[in-house]
Amino acid sequence: MIIETPIPGRMHRGKVRDTYDLGGGRLLMVATDRISAFDVVLPTGIPDKGLVLNRISSFWFDKTAHIVPNHLICLADSAEAASYLSGGNGSGLSSPIPPEVAQQAMVVKRAERIDIECIVRGYITGSAWSEYRRSGTVQGMEMPTGLVEGQRFPELLFTPTTKAEEGHDENMTHQQVNDMVGAEMAVRLEETSKAVFGFADDFAREQGIILADTKMEFGVLDGELILIDELLTPDSSRFWDAEGYNPGRSQPNFDKQFVRDWLDAQGWDHEPPAPELPENVTALTTERYREAYVRLTGQNL
Repeated sequence: MIIETPIPGRMHRGKVRDTYDLGGGRLLMVATDRISAFDVVLPTGIPDKGLVLNRISSFWFDKTAHIVPNHLICLADSAEAASYLSGGNGSGLSSPIPPEVAQQAMVVKRAERIDIECIVRGYITGSAWSEYRRSGTVQGMEMPTGLVEGQRFPELLFTPTTKAEEGHDENMTHQQVNDMVGAEMAVRLEETSKAVFGFADDFAREQGIILADTKMEFGVLDGELILIDELLTPDSSRFWDAEGYNPGRSQPNFDKQFVRDWLDAQGWDHEPPAPELPENVTALTTERYREAYVRLTGQNL
């Protein structure tokens, strides 16, 4: 299990990913086995999590490239990656990448990140359901009366948030997005996010999975909007079992909802430090992440 990447020279440590500068406009992005919940990194890792995130992101980057380009060059354990990663060849790494790290990493293009979490919601759940119960709104937008938890929205919602390096992400209004990136880019972010979601939701349904919501990140490279970071993983998405779907109840899932539910059951206030996860919770989370990968890709890890 990789909680801290054993490679010197790290450029950036995110909640889950460690990033290294390879030079030449390329980065090495390692998906560790760290897990966050409610914007807090937990002290316990999830076995195989980084492997699933890396592989499933690569799968979706390939599947959605006809909609919007992305930053993926190659997986770090591919033959193509060797020229970027071997130590001493100007790659930017001071030592070779261990095989166990390579399988959880990818070589990507370096882009100018847009500091917005582009969240698309197809169903009312999570923080959207909590707000709706309080005020009848989702991110300040009036919703139809009488919705039940897990019900499908009449149309996709775009509910962007800030991207906080520390602490909690904050909801953004459409005007705030306009002010940050300009009206034209704001429209492109929303339309592209919804297009990717719509394609992925249709594909996932064919595999017996409902995509309830997801978040995406974008960057700009040579004036072009591209997807970056991860895409449609059990970390960034809610995946529900279509066969067991039943509005008004908790949905059978293939994501980290089990971790969130366990943390809430402990009475944790969502502020650091977070409690340690017990072994049965980590084992079940690993199982659900792996099942999401197998169902969606049709491949074994």
